[in-house]
Amino acid sequence: MTGIRGPRRTATRQRLYDAAAALVAEQGFSGTTVEEIAERAGVAKGTVYYNFGGKTELFEELLAHGWGLLGAALREAADRSWQRGDSPGEILDALVRGGLAFCAEHPSLVRVCVAELWRPGRPWHATVTAARGRSALEIERVLRARTEGDGTGGRRAAEPGDGPPGVREPAHSAPEAGAGPAEPGAAATGVLGVLLVTALDWQSFQPHRSLEEVHAALSPLLPCGHTESGRP
Repeated sequence: MTGIRGPRRTATRQRLYDAAAALVAEQGFSGTTVEEIAERAGVAKGTVYYNFGGKTELFEELLAHGWGLLGAALREAADRSWQRGDSPGEILDALVRGGLAFCAEHPSLVRVCVAELWRPGRPWHATVTAARGRSALEIERVLRARTEGDGTGGRRAAEPGDGPPGVREPAHSAPEAGAGPAEPGAAATGVLGVLLVTALDWQSFQPHRSLEEVHAALSPLLPCGHTESGRP
């Protein structure tokens, strides 16, 4: 019974996340009620309280969840690029494309997560700040690898057990001694900011443009520069 209940609860929580993200993106946190979230998710009102305790707790967990998914998408894009044997600049370019693709797939979630960055008085601001920092660290580690290199010109073939240079430790873990900064620098947060604002502008005002068009326009403006690979 426990094995069944676990996946079911995970699926229920995901439906509540999706419903809350869509509603808050449409009408704001204050304008969204627990009843509306439950109705949109297709569950009873009590299910929200059972899973999260209340609307505030649900929203805080939604924000942490959303930023966590973005960080994972950035890492996965960097991992794939590194496994291809790409240079650090190409890894960063792949990471940027992966971030744009994530934003296109989850527009409401990204809109809500970004909006809460500029509201420091909210009770969940510390959670948002920490989660945003972990996502930016994925960029920080790739930028650091691009600057420092891996001793092979950035094109050593990947070996079993390897990870992208500078992005081997999980974003949520404490860096090893000498592994780099514990929080992202201005360059990494700048890249993250440009990526997110570009994605939101694209989805809001130029939805007819393709991912490839937006990525090609953004890539030359970032430290990755323009690449010719065109690989996803």
